Amino acid sequence: MATKFGAKSTTEDVLAGIDLKGKRILVTGVSAGLGVETARALVAHGANVVGAARDLEKAKRATAEVSKAAAANGASFELTELDLASLKSVRAAADKLVADGRLFDVIIANAGVMATPLGKTEDGFETQFGTNHLGHFVFVNRIAKLIEDGGRLVNLASSGHRFSNVDLNDPNFETTPYEPFLAYGRSKTANILFAVAFDQRHRERRVRAAAVHPGGIQTELARHMDPAQMGQMVKQINEEAAAEGKDPFQFKTVPHGAATSVWAAVIAPAEEVGARYCENCHVSDVVADDARLGLLDEGVRGYALDPENAKALWKKSEEMVGERFA
Repeated sequence: MATKFGAKSTTEDVLAGIDLKGKRILVTGVSAGLGVETARALVAHGANVVGAARDLEKAKRATAEVSKAAAANGASFELTELDLASLKSVRAAADKLVADGRLFDVIIANAGVMATPLGKTEDGFETQFGTNHLGHFVFVNRIAKLIEDGGRLVNLASSGHRFSNVDLNDPNFETTPYEPFLAYGRSKTANILFAVAFDQRHRERRVRAAAVHPGGIQTELARHMDPAQMGQMVKQINEEAAAEGKDPFQFKTVPHGAATSVWAAVIAPAEEVGARYCENCHVSDVVADDARLGLLDEGVRGYALDPENAKALWKKSEEMVGERFA
């Protein structure tokens, strides 16, 4: 399907003229950055949004404008506590929503961490795999029955998935030397594979799942990176771009970055984005695992969309968290 949107589209461009009144949407990670903008854009067009965050006081401060936008547009905005690095918190948050019983049209699994030092979650999982993947895996599966027939799941992934496939033999880096971006890559590949497997399991009731890459944005996500390291990375990207005759890298704004999330959630046809990876407000092409890609290039590695890889990750994830899901 042709689209008029692209890398320079904002949330307001994507949602122009769209009325979301009556839609109920859950967004995780609403204490900063993309989560806040995603929630703001949705309520500004009439959607009722539930925002999940680990630190509710921080989230309240960060979403003050979201609450104002909701009130001005006949929408609602509420917060719920969710610490993805703690399965106790994840299960409590899910149980609270299930007990409430209200359904969602869309779940946007936006929260995440990047390039953290070697560490473990409360349950002993490597921090990035445990937070970015396993926390959402348990949370979303526990509330899956709350997704309306014909609803959607959108998982925030990253072009960082191209750093690495998942390693189901050593997900917690017990034998592999730890590298922050290697771990990040594994977790982002897992986010995509989770969408693929979830889509397969729920499409019989027209619930579809997609993964999205928001692009390079300066948010709190990079708080674990040394500014000098970030500067060196941008320098390397631009040297590669210059050598290939490409324009230099420019960070996206937060409204640019959140555009693909809302596009995949409420604009794109379900059959177009289901079990796919999207960036710059369109579905990405699959590129061979051994094809050379610069950091500015689009494309998704085949291993991240492989249904068998997705099934294997699902099984391993169930083993790790000690729960089985339909």
